[in-house]
Amino acid sequence: MKSITIKGSKRESVGKVATKALRNAGRVPCVMYGGGEPLHFSAPELGFSKLVYTPNAHTVIINLDGKDVAAILQDIQFHPLSDKILHIDFYRLFDDKEVSMNIPVKVEGAAPGVLNSGGVMVLSKRKLRVKALPKNLPDVIIANISDLKLGDKLCTVELQAEEFTILHPDNTVVCQVRTSRASIEEEEEAAKEQEVTEGGDAATADAPEAPAES
Repeated sequence: MKSITIKGSKRESVGKVATKALRNAGRVPCVMYGGGEPLHFSAPELGFSKLVYTPNAHTVIINLDGKDVAAILQDIQFHPLSDKILHIDFYRLFDDKEVSMNIPVKVEGAAPGVLNSGGVMVLSKRKLRVKALPKNLPDVIIANISDLKLGDKLCTVELQAEEFTILHPDNTVVCQVRTSRASIEEEEEAAKEQEVTEGGDAATADAPEAPAES
């Protein structure tokens, strides 16, 4: 998995006054958990743009006073009005310790149910939570839809791999090919027309013959 490097500085004080001063200076207060005591530090808010404002998944290299520490983003808090980053929690990575992370789903291929039957591809899960060693964390999970016909579904059990474990029930639907709304409306309209036609024919057939003129 690709990593993003963020240069930070250890925090000497973690009180409210110090935290407010950091934010006013354009820095984000952060905490890293795992491996003993929590590590408090701060980093420039602009340094998190490629990590936070992206659909992609990344690990993080936190550079603190010249020392690199590998981590993943665990939680983030935004201001309710301005959407500015208020606080970020990280979890330290260890080579021999599995971690859980949300990984984006990437759809590949062309579904016959869409190409040939007028169906619509519906992506039900844009991200899946997986568990793996840091070296085995995938950048994306590939969902190949090349065999999906109209009405078919692709579930998580079909996306499992030896390198990682998907932390969702096996029957969780990731994507599926549904009948399009337009097709449904066309079928309903055709059925109504057929009913009207059949009703008209029946009425004509059952109508009494007019008496012959004398």
